Amino acid sequence: MNRILTNIQLIRQRMIQACTLADRNPAEVKLLLATKTIAPASIITALEAGETLIGENKVQELKEKSTALSHIPHQSHFIGHLQTNKVNDVIRYVSCIQSVDRISLAEKLQKRLEYEDRSIDIFLQFNTSFEASKFGADPSTATTFAKGIAQFDRLRIKGLMTIGLFSADPLQVRKCFRLLKNIQHQILNSGIPAHELSMGMSNDLETAIEEGATIIRVGTAIFGTRPFPDSYYWNEKQ
Repeated sequence: MNRILTNIQLIRQRMIQACTLADRNPAEVKLLLATKTIAPASIITALEAGETLIGENKVQELKEKSTALSHIPHQSHFIGHLQTNKVNDVIRYVSCIQSVDRISLAEKLQKRLEYEDRSIDIFLQFNTSFEASKFGADPSTATTFAKGIAQFDRLRIKGLMTIGLFSADPLQVRKCFRLLKNIQHQILNSGIPAHELSMGMSNDLETAIEEGATIIRVGTAIFGTRPFPDSYYWNEKQ
């Protein structure tokens, strides 16, 4: 477990250094612990060390871990592809859904939230790498899509999310993050307050911070290598 604490410190140092190089205030960038496949004991170690934000990709994992984590104050975000038949379950466990990528999902969320008389924070997900393996709205429809989602008054648009290209070429990865930043400018100019940008993971967090990320999602660099590479877990259409 000490390894987790050491890794958190290393990530925090990387974040500070990246912010310094980008002339940004480190307080502007939040660390989200990507906890897919991670056992509750390891997550608890990170939370007890002062981390407060976690993200899950699967509704079933949210449900299975909720009791074990309930005694520690934290926020949970949903960061994976959300099927409409899982809406009722997911909103029980999270304060934010970062993966709203289609109108049909927004409609289902709106109806359930109206029934429960509550609202929820959301991010709009865009497929900036244009890979068939990833979900996300088409960047060319950004403003129209955002305006469509903004019609649902139970959904509070807080920002945008993307999964960058899994590539060893930093220039190609940067293109994805830069595109999301450009999309943000378009949406902000349309009057929708999408001020947050969730982008960047263990291997590319510095690039994401340089391009304006306000939330980075880190799992492997904190909890250790998973059985398969990130590209396997984020290939959402397999």
